[in-house]
Amino acid sequence: MKQKMISEVLKEQFGTKVYRLSLSSGCTCPNRDGTVSSGGCTFCSEGGSGEFGAPFMPLKDQIREAKRRVDPKFPASVKPEDRRYIAYFQSFTNTYGDPDRLRALFLEAAQREEIAAVAIGTRPDCLPPQILAVLREVNEIKPVWVELGLQTVHERTAKVINRGYAFPVFAQAVRDLKAIGVTVIVHIILGLPGESREDMLETVRVLSRMQPAIDGIKLQQLQILRGTVLGAQYEADPFPLMTLEEYCSLLRGCLEILPETIVIHRLTGDGPKSLLIAPAWCADKKKVLNTIRKALDI
Repeated sequence: MKQKMISEVLKEQFGTKVYRLSLSSGCTCPNRDGTVSSGGCTFCSEGGSGEFGAPFMPLKDQIREAKRRVDPKFPASVKPEDRRYIAYFQSFTNTYGDPDRLRALFLEAAQREEIAAVAIGTRPDCLPPQILAVLREVNEIKPVWVELGLQTVHERTAKVINRGYAFPVFAQAVRDLKAIGVTVIVHIILGLPGESREDMLETVRVLSRMQPAIDGIKLQQLQILRGTVLGAQYEADPFPLMTLEEYCSLLRGCLEILPETIVIHRLTGDGPKSLLIAPAWCADKKKVLNTIRKALDI
């Protein structure tokens, strides 16, 4: 594997593992509130893909609770004052809201000494000039990572999953974000309905050709969750899903395409077991990670 994992990059920089604090910005999503659509992306859960995040409350309280969950993972040799974290605003669309409120929230996170970077998950169609100005300001204090939920480059699949924007919107968002100097991370889902292995590899090829604009990537297998449109579709008419072995093979193909300058932020995903319908192998996180490490020799 020629690419670096984000855990390696952060450990090189800070001398220890850096953990994400899953936080809430209190935002919703234009693909849910009727602005774009009222149904949301078909794979997205009621938690906005952030079930492990903190409920919305004052940021200092969210951070305290999130630290309580992750601090036991630090080695005993790492003193509390030396621990570093990523403030990760994950669920829903975290740039969809009042710019002044979001500015105050993101600045509060960035100004904390223990925060190494501010990571913000969002949609490419929710980056107006006022928000870009906010991100530029925060980036002057701590590195800002913006995670764009692309999922696929194929417009036919985007319609099937009700993504709600076209690929050129994503491409423009990448240009806008690079113009203000923030780190761009792209999230894709492997195994979306109707996509072949070649379709998925083409998504990776397109992103690779956008270098050096894309700094990092998250690769995740499709998970069918209860309470989603896709979950209802699957239970009514099940469609083929990848085995763990097939997924590992696909990951190898993706990594062979991606340039070494793109940092790998994720190779798998683990949604809440209580919501998981399929594939069953996703529920055994330890086995999944060990199988991936063995298959990719990492």
